[in-house]
Amino acid sequence: MAKMPEINELVLAKVKKILPYGAFCALDEYGGQEAFLHISEVAPRWIKNIHEFLHEGQSLVCKVYRLTPEKNQIDVSLKRVTTSEANRKVKVARQEKRSQKLFDVCIKQAKSTTLQAEEARQALEKKYGDLMEAFEIISEEGEEAIKDLGIEKGLAKAIVEIAQKSIKKSKAVLRKILQIASYSPVGIEAVKKAVLSIKAPAECELDIHYLGAPRYQITLTAKDFKEGQKAFDKLAKSIEQKAKKEDLLIAWEEDE
Repeated sequence: MAKMPEINELVLAKVKKILPYGAFCALDEYGGQEAFLHISEVAPRWIKNIHEFLHEGQSLVCKVYRLTPEKNQIDVSLKRVTTSEANRKVKVARQEKRSQKLFDVCIKQAKSTTLQAEEARQALEKKYGDLMEAFEIISEEGEEAIKDLGIEKGLAKAIVEIAQKSIKKSKAVLRKILQIASYSPVGIEAVKKAVLSIKAPAECELDIHYLGAPRYQITLTAKDFKEGQKAFDKLAKSIEQKAKKEDLLIAWEEDE
């Protein structure tokens, strides 16, 4: 049985065939496996004509919401994906495609064998998670970043050269809207105090922009998305704990 995505995973899907009640899509990251997008999962409102929303060959970012492995069936949703989630998925996909191209250049430059290339890929992904993360770190740290990975000398040299020539690591920016309010007679002061107490996590930049009661835009800038997501989760937990202590009402929403 072919490998299947996980529940709630974001996947890249290409529309192959459209029917009155939905569309069959190919999942690019899973060898073109077929997934079904029901008409009720296309948009948050009732749809009269599915062709107003979809066309054959269209690329989508969908979320897997149901799997039936025994039937090899994958059901995906378009309406359950936020704009920010879709943008992040597309960005990651582009990075993966670019990192593969850079790795292919390294292999060609070093005239590496298939075995050498595969061993190098496995070593890089095991240590750094994915090729792009590996290239970004190597671009900063040079040979030190791969000296103990057992990568063939010529290929290792090519990887360092290509990484330092081609990669300029960009920072990750995460945004969410914080709703914070209080029904207390002194609620305004309590909310103000709570907002002013929000501090930037280590090695991150934080910006808080007032959008009008009770909404604040929280923007966190980190060195990469993974670290940024961890920092934002930690920040959100801290805010929620303080809010509970001060008897404040809070809620989060995606910043579209």
